[in-house]
Parts: sequence; structure tokens; C-alpha cells
Amino acid sequence: MENFGETALRKTIVKYKKNEGGCRTGRHWSSRVLRLLLLLAALLLIAIAGTNMVVYHTASTHIYTSDFPEPPVDCILVLGAGVTDSKEPSPMLKERLDEAVNLYDKQIAQKIIVSGDHHRTEYDEVNVMKAYLKNAGIPDDAIFMDHAGLSTYDSVYRAKEIFQVKSAAMVTQQYHLYRAVYLARALGIDAYGVPCDRQQFAGSFMRQCREVLARTKDSIIAVYQPEASIMGDAIPVSGSGSQTNDKD
Repeated sequence: MENFGETALRKTIVKYKKNEGGCRTGRHWSSRVLRLLLLLAALLLIAIAGTNMVVYHTASTHIYTSDFPEPPVDCILVLGAGVTDSKEPSPMLKERLDEAVNLYDKQIAQKIIVSGDHHRTEYDEVNVMKAYLKNAGIPDDAIFMDHAGLSTYDSVYRAKEIFQVKSAAMVTQQYHLYRAVYLARALGIDAYGVPCDRQQFAGSFMRQCREVLARTKDSIIAVYQPEASIMGDAIPVSGSGSQTNDKD
């Protein structure tokens, strides 16, 4: 007959073995979940890297860092990049506008579209851009303002559908140019890119990182080609840019 001490010891051993089995099962499931998460992370990284390679290689053959070898295009498309509190183009935007003037003077196109954010009355990129170009000698009727260029995709989509652009020289910094040209060509615009880089700006690394994710996002959007956030009546770029004026 077992005494009390032996009975208690036996129960403790049985309880320990049960707990050990439960811990092993828990560790097994934790290991499976971890492996699944690692697999999903690897697949995500492969997808991001793959889409970036497609965007880069598709657009790179249509980007020119020296003389623009193509025949004249419908327009020069300048993508917005912010304005200062004093209603002046940001340094990055000024680079884009200066390159647009350079291309216009070389007769690459007779029309310029400035596309940026003006969906709020207190913030207006496009009138600042147009004023800068006019001060540089570009005629008023040669400058079209896209007041609803809220994103790169919206700017490209509206260039095609609202301004009826069939060919364009796109102007922005080179890191951004691959995505812009890729989107334009995916939407059916015969687009060429002209980088405007003249200096290195602070925050370049973070912009590059964001651009990697943006290329992935926009490469997916380019497959479905939804309408831009804001649409409107057609304003053919073959007409007068004064049609887009909203101020005297």
C-alpha cells in the first residue's frame, strides 16, 4: 500500500508530463506560425523587388539625360512638388520648372501642362507653377494648369483623358521619373522622361524608400486603370491654356 508521500510524488510526475506535452504542442504551433510569417515576408519582398525591376527596366529606355532625340511631342508635363509658405516653388519644383523652360525653348513641345494639388483654396501649386513659367517668358496660352493632379497616377490619367495627350516629355527628378514614365506608357501615352536633377536634397534616402513602395502600388493600379480621383470636361492640349485659368 502506497503511503501519502509516494501518491503525491506520482501525481506530480503525471502533471509534469502533461504540462510538458502541452508546452511542446505550443512550441510546435509557434514554430509553424513563425515559418509562415517568414515565408509571407519573403514573398512580399520578392514581389516588391520584382515590380520595381519591371518599372525600372520598362521606363529606363525612354529616359534621356542629355539631348532629347524624339520628335516634338504634344506637351511637356511637369509634376508638382510643393510650394513654400511665401507662394514660391519649392527647390525641387523649381528644378522641374527650369527644365520645362529649357525643353520649351528647344521646341520639344509648344504646350506645357503643370499638374499639382489645388483641390483646396488655401493651397495652390498650379498657379504658382504657371506664374513662375510666365516670368520665365512662356506665353500664358501655352501653359495648361491641371488643378487636380493629386498624385502621379492622377496627373498621368488626367493628362490622357482630360487634356487628351498622346505624347509627352515628362519632367521630374530621376528617382521619380521611372514610375511616372511607366504609368504614362501603361495608360497609352507615348511618354519620355527628362530628369531635372541639379542638386542633392536632404531626405533623399527616405524619398527613395517611399518610391520603392510607390512603384509597387502604382504598378498594380496601372493594371486596373481606375479613373483619377477628380474628373471633368475635356480640355484638349491642342487648344489654349487660358481655358484652365481660374484667376484674373
